[in-house]
Order: sequence, then C-alpha cells, then structure tokens
Amino acid sequence: MKVRWTTYAIEDVRAIRNHISRDSEHFAGIVVDRIFARVTQLETFPESGQMVPEYGRDDIREVLLHSYRIIHHIFPDHVRVITVVHGSVTLPHAPPTGE
Repeated sequence: MKVRWTTYAIEDVRAIRNHISRDSEHFAGIVVDRIFARVTQLETFPESGQMVPEYGRDDIREVLLHSYRIIHHIFPDHVRVITVVHGSVTLPHAPPTGE
C-alpha cells in the first residue's frame, strides 16, 4: 500500500530533528532515519499499531518509536501519516487533516 505524508507530519519530523540536533546532530539523524523506517512497515501492514485512544477510530492508528507517536490514517488505497508527536504532547480534539 502507498504511504503518503502530510506537510504537517513532515514539519513534525523536521522539528524533531532540529530539537535533537541541539544536543547531537548524529543522534538526530538516527532518530529521523528510524522514524522513516518505522513508517515503511505501513506499506505492508497498514493496520500496524493501535487505535489512537484520543480519537477512538479504527482507521486512525499509531505506531510508536522511542517516545514518539507516529499517527496515521488508513484509506482504502493508501495510508496517510498525519502527525509525528512526542508522547508527552496533548493531541488536538480532532485528528489533523491535510496533505
């Protein structure tokens, strides 16, 4: 299945990289590489992870990596990564949308 990233999710990953790189450029690169690798599994297993408790919808799921939540929306023909957030972040009341 095709995986698509929203602009919002890409900006999330950039912000994560920038934050971590303040302490270690090397580790920032490793974390970003691992995020992209974790998302790759959604091509084969789009229903990976668990339902996002805040949204209670089976089509919006999350996979975890370190302390980050990679939240994705499952469509019939693709999976859309909608946000990548630290586990301590409070999610908005409605899932982010957009391309």
